[in-house]
Amino acid sequence: MSFFDGIEIASSGMRAQRLRMNIISANIANADSVKTKEGGPYKRRDVVFKAEDYSKFSDILKQVSVDNVVRDDTPPKLVYDPHNPLANKDGYVAYPNINPVVEMTNLIDAMRTYQANTSVVDSAKQMAQAALSVLRG
Repeated sequence: MSFFDGIEIASSGMRAQRLRMNIISANIANADSVKTKEGGPYKRRDVVFKAEDYSKFSDILKQVSVDNVVRDDTPPKLVYDPHNPLANKDGYVAYPNINPVVEMTNLIDAMRTYQANTSVVDSAKQMAQAALSVLRG
């Protein structure tokens, strides 16, 4: 494993977590969106990381990759509001099934993982600078 492999691995992790943070932020921003272009409430999205089948352990550390961004088709929360123009015949409005506490917990996890990868890149830079100073004499 070379010096640049560590930076590449951390960088791929940072890219994956940045996408995850963007998706989570969109979920939080649309927690009250009851009407979308497709019709109905906003559907929560989530990032799925790719599981790879590796032949040897060192291959596992090559890259973090996102397989897909999936839509959560969990039924919406129904809130009784008969005066709302979007209410169904029974007086219920469909709201996204987004739990802000869960989304914030996921966001904190993604941020901490991103920060951990940033620390890896910083450590690799410091090691490279130390190696260069030793070579300079």
